[in-house]
Amino acid sequence: MRPTPADPEAWNAYLAEGNATQARKRVAADVVLRDPDGNVLLVKPTYKPGWDLPGGMAEDNEAPDDAARRELKEELGLDLPLQGLLVVDWVPPHGPWDDQIAFVFDAGAMDRDLATALRPHDGELSELAFVPPRQASAWLRDRLSRRFEAAMAALVDGRPRYLHDGG
Repeated sequence: MRPTPADPEAWNAYLAEGNATQARKRVAADVVLRDPDGNVLLVKPTYKPGWDLPGGMAEDNEAPDDAARRELKEELGLDLPLQGLLVVDWVPPHGPWDDQIAFVFDAGAMDRDLATALRPHDGELSELAFVPPRQASAWLRDRLSRRFEAAMAALVDGRPRYLHDGG
């Protein structure tokens, strides 16, 4: 017989057992951040090849939007409100990694002075660049490029996208 909520101690033990055996997902949270001319910010991490969107991995029990804001603060020294969700992308297992859920949020546009003064804030980034959106995809890895294109489409029509592996 399964416990019921009428027995809170047994019910919580039952739920904890289920929680311990269910899959856990890795969560990535990136942002699209623009300068006053509409160029998008790309960053070059020191710990992996190529260019990326600002953001990173969520910590244990951290909400995706909080992770995106924390990463902006740590890597770029920015404390910005997010404007909304642009993309949710389920990424299947690849290489040594299990599957993950990748979020992309709209971080809006920066004023010119802030954009001009922006520099990497910690050792995780070696460079940053504001790139015209039509060129940014060529700077990004395949899966991220498709996710970025979906995010830009969501910015235009205001409709978030749900993707499977970037498509």
